[in-house]
Amino acid sequence: MDGNNRGLQSLVMLRAAVGGVALMFLSGCAATEVMISKRNLDVQTKMSETVFLDPVEPEKMVMHIQVRNTSDKDNFDIAGPLKEAMIKKGYRITDSPDKAYYRLQANVLSVAKTDPTAAAAALNNGYGGAIALGAVAGGGVGYAAGGYGGAVGGGLIGGAVGGLTETVTGAFVKDVLFMVVTDIQLVEKAPEGVIVRQDNQQTLKQGIGGSSSQSSSEVTKFRKYRTRVVSTANKANLDYEEAASALTQGLTKSLSGLF
Repeated sequence: MDGNNRGLQSLVMLRAAVGGVALMFLSGCAATEVMISKRNLDVQTKMSETVFLDPVEPEKMVMHIQVRNTSDKDNFDIAGPLKEAMIKKGYRITDSPDKAYYRLQANVLSVAKTDPTAAAAALNNGYGGAIALGAVAGGGVGYAAGGYGGAVGGGLIGGAVGGLTETVTGAFVKDVLFMVVTDIQLVEKAPEGVIVRQDNQQTLKQGIGGSSSQSSSEVTKFRKYRTRVVSTANKANLDYEEAASALTQGLTKSLSGLF
């Protein structure tokens, strides 16, 4: 009887060992696949709404640029590169909003690791919309990032491989996606003879379950446009420094491309 028990235990241990080796092999294959498929940096920049600005005469190509950063990455700066890009396009940059024909205002809301589903949601929510960071591929081979809205995988092979697989894959290969969410407001002077009426309405929360609303109207000489830009950088084992440089370039190109 004892011999049978020992034989059964040995069989169980053998199966566990074989299963462990198989899992390590599968994990290694998955990690290798991610490393190969995500070896190149993939940067995407998308705008929630298209904005069309009327062309103006050269003497009116004067711009005031204001960039705010309310994210937790105070070293993410697009103001300098954006001003340089606009100067190359022939615009003159002024510190006076009143002297500018165009005002470009940007608020960098978030710079963080996320997944494609959260990036798609941030884009679809548009200007002023909510931002959810979603699941971060911090351990394991991560997700299948095929652009914004791509399917988010279980992070580990089969979803039930266990701690051994996480150690094998997570220690060496991570599928990392950084996202930058920026809200944009463009202001342009209306042509001579055009009067712009601007109506504003705002709902203010008052504690739990309460709110109050306020509205205002004014006649102005400026037309305003609002949109949101979502930029992503995706690569295996991507670090923040490499992502920040690529995201700055993509965001700068997108904003300067509006003019």
